[in-house]
Amino acid sequence: MTESKTEPTTHTGRGTGTDAVTVRVPAKVNVQLAVGAARPDGFHDLANVFLAVGLYDEVTVTPADELRITCEGPDADQVPLDATNLAARAALELARRYGVEPGVHLHIAKDIPVAGGMAGGSADGAGALLACDALWGTHASREELLDICAELGSDVPFSLVGGAALGVGRGEQLRTLEVGATFHWVFAIAERGLSTPAVFREFDRMNEGVRIPEPVASQELLDALAKGDAGALARAVSNDLQPAALSLFPALADTLAAGRNAGALAALVSGSGPTTAFLAADAESARAVADALRASGTCRTVRVTDGPAPGATVV
Repeated sequence: MTESKTEPTTHTGRGTGTDAVTVRVPAKVNVQLAVGAARPDGFHDLANVFLAVGLYDEVTVTPADELRITCEGPDADQVPLDATNLAARAALELARRYGVEPGVHLHIAKDIPVAGGMAGGSADGAGALLACDALWGTHASREELLDICAELGSDVPFSLVGGAALGVGRGEQLRTLEVGATFHWVFAIAERGLSTPAVFREFDRMNEGVRIPEPVASQELLDALAKGDAGALARAVSNDLQPAALSLFPALADTLAAGRNAGALAALVSGSGPTTAFLAADAESARAVADALRASGTCRTVRVTDGPAPGATVV
């Protein structure tokens, strides 16, 4: 962990002279998720190619007498409003490092699917961290913000950075990737969520006794991103967690088939699921895939967007 370069001082929580800061932060899709064997610490080494896409949560922070969280938007009732929420953990860790009283109201406006494999909780953590840094005037360096993000979870650093990146280690060690064009995506939102830890446990169960190779990023996929070649990207996308997600949620196979039959270039489970992601050739094709998915009855709702999208941004 990287400690602050200055001795902690006490702040009042109004470092910018403003009464509210709002940060917009994107969802992600994993265009490659290569998973290694379970490590002694319970995590898995990953080669995780992230692409940020244009579905956003917004986190607004205002001074308050004590830390509290509110949430609105689709499935907001499923979002924890206590210290287990990554937004709360982010605020508390930044406050601890800088001697700030963590009296802040965190309001999350959800638009990223909850428990959907698109890093909505991680996005909220990164958004709260950047917003509190601006509200309190702590002026944390980019490196320290990323260090706090890595403590919070494997996907949180990418939520801060956005764009496209390769994550290694447990996904938190990032290398920014070049993207040569806009890619068009359709996301089918499932009727219920999936627990990321449960999907990893199922991955371990399904691979018990199997020698799992070290995860490595596909050069074909990295080249396709850099060239902006949707066809080549479609041939290279992969998700090692997809069999485990399908084992726990077999109906996702019908959603994947519906998208493929509608002309999607590629269909895969997004991260640990259960959101399914469909790469389309262009915006018109994406709309056609979305219409077919809506008519298929295999999902709750459908979203159309594109990427790459910028990371956490003060608005």
